[in-house]
Amino acid sequence: MAPQRRAAPRGPESGGTAAGPDRGGRRHSRYPQETRWRWLKVAFLLSSVAVGSLLSWSYLSAEDGVTEVLARHSENLQDKFIEIPCSEDYDSHKRFEGCTPRKCGRGVTDVVITREELNNEKTFSCSFFLLFCFLSQASILDLHSGALSLGKHFVNLYRYFGDKIQDIFTEEDFALYRDVRQRIQQRIAQAFGISSASMYLTKPTFFSRINNTEAKTTHDEYWHPHVDKVTYGSFDYTSLLYLSDYTEDFGGGRFVFMDAGSNKTIEPRAGRVSFFTSGSENLHRVEKVHWGTRYAITISFTCNPDHGIGDPVLM
Repeated sequence: MAPQRRAAPRGPESGGTAAGPDRGGRRHSRYPQETRWRWLKVAFLLSSVAVGSLLSWSYLSAEDGVTEVLARHSENLQDKFIEIPCSEDYDSHKRFEGCTPRKCGRGVTDVVITREELNNEKTFSCSFFLLFCFLSQASILDLHSGALSLGKHFVNLYRYFGDKIQDIFTEEDFALYRDVRQRIQQRIAQAFGISSASMYLTKPTFFSRINNTEAKTTHDEYWHPHVDKVTYGSFDYTSLLYLSDYTEDFGGGRFVFMDAGSNKTIEPRAGRVSFFTSGSENLHRVEKVHWGTRYAITISFTCNPDHGIGDPVLM
């Protein structure tokens, strides 16, 4: 049997492949080169982690609705309007030329009703919220039907109080509501280039009160994303009048448009009106309120006269 050859040692001292001689007979160690590669790998891994963290932060920021603020609480906006492409939601409903949205978008204004008007007892009564003061969870009050959410039930205020309802509400309250509704309707018509006469108030139209109390029913879970045209088929234009101030009266509770790849937020301000076309182009939600109480009025319009309702009246 032929004798086996002994393997040559591979250490740096062997003169083998780990370090070869140069022309001058000197040998080069492989260690400096390996060290450089090792540091390059570490740098690459660290940069990958940093990029991944940045992308995750951007995604979470978008999920939290902080990507872009369309209207800050500190701003006093004359008019701000952003046009966006319409969704196909309106195609599944009867169209009314000169009203059904062909121009879609969202707007914000602080001049429909002034803060001074809101704070003036002669022009704005706090009667709408006297009952809310005794409720601990999110609540809504529909002026047309008199329905007030109370825990797991709805109470009809008009039936419950009967003639004494006039001790809670006054004709001035309803007159102011009609005046504000007309101002908002005209502002929406102007922004979308339609006639206000082609728009009809539709239901539900309601006051809302939300705080950080745990929801008792699904009616109290106001924070879920939704599309008004899908939830309420009659809606074509939606508006909200805010009656309290973000960061002063409550924390959280911002209005969030959930656009593809980013969120756009509106910070409520007493007297501020936000309005938008009601289709899927304006998917939205409200952030959970962390502290305090957020008040707002939702007033919506339809182009279909069959779905129109009259202004509420004191019964």
